[in-house]
Amino acid sequence: MNWFRTFGPGLLFVLVPSAVAAWLGSLLPIIGGPIFGIVLGMIINHTYGKPASALKGILFSSKKVLQWAIIVLGAGLSLSQVWKTGLESLSVMLISLAAAFLAAYGFGRLMRVPFNLQTLIGVGTAICGGSAIAAVSPIIEAKEREIAYSISTIFLFNIVAVLLFPALGHLFDMTQTGFGLWAGTAINDTSSVVAAAYSYGDEAGAYGTIVKLARTTMIIPISLIFAGILAYQKKRSAANADDPSAVNFSFSKIFPWFIVWFLVAALLNTTGVIPPESLPSIAKLGKFMIIMALTAIGMNADFRSMVKTGFRPILLGLIVWFTVASVSLLIQLATGNT
Repeated sequence: MNWFRTFGPGLLFVLVPSAVAAWLGSLLPIIGGPIFGIVLGMIINHTYGKPASALKGILFSSKKVLQWAIIVLGAGLSLSQVWKTGLESLSVMLISLAAAFLAAYGFGRLMRVPFNLQTLIGVGTAICGGSAIAAVSPIIEAKEREIAYSISTIFLFNIVAVLLFPALGHLFDMTQTGFGLWAGTAINDTSSVVAAAYSYGDEAGAYGTIVKLARTTMIIPISLIFAGILAYQKKRSAANADDPSAVNFSFSKIFPWFIVWFLVAALLNTTGVIPPESLPSIAKLGKFMIIMALTAIGMNADFRSMVKTGFRPILLGLIVWFTVASVSLLIQLATGNT
């Protein structure tokens, strides 16, 4: 009861605009509920404002609900289903992943884009858009405005990809599986992959979706890598400052345990513990939780500070997205898989 008194008002305050965002997303799936959630949250923050009683619940939604959403989404992932396709697309996936991070950090540094934005735009483009950003943001301790800015940037190029990729696929005379592989490795968000690939053909849609699911599993190693880097940096900075707490530094305190539960949820689905008939409902729940978390992030994001950041992160997003799309296509052309 005490828990509800503390967090309940904020959760209810987030719930209503989240439901509106989910409804709008169902009407305009090319935009999606998460983007509507961020926008509605920012509008509320800059007009009506947030009641003091709701602050803790809003923060809880933007942090904990975000992590729980990742776990729930893991329950819709079948590791056995993606294994074969994942092996087939592994080389393209890994090279495009490396290209995304090299472009994000290389050009990001040249353009003086903040490190957290470099990271979030990099993982969002390399892996799976909003889900990857949601997974990595608590690990690197990203601010709400950084999360909102990076997801908005990724969304912009999702829209471009959905409109542009099928036309380019026909121009290059790509096969169904070739286009599915390209869409699955070069388009950020799962819904955008599905939209672009199925518009090219049913075979391309099915193949692209499985490739994208395989790519989603890269959330796990990438999150663990960032957790390890952050642990090393914190321990080193504490030691350099002659901080006695460095001796008692515990990696488990910053370890992304929700990623472990994400993997457990995926294993439960793979082994058939989760009833297949419940998977659509679980997927809907996970997506709604993402919308709730991003609505709360929008409520905490300061639009004015995002404007001050300028258009450099958007330009960086364009460069990283173009790099990934080009590298993926070039690899397929070189190996004759188009």
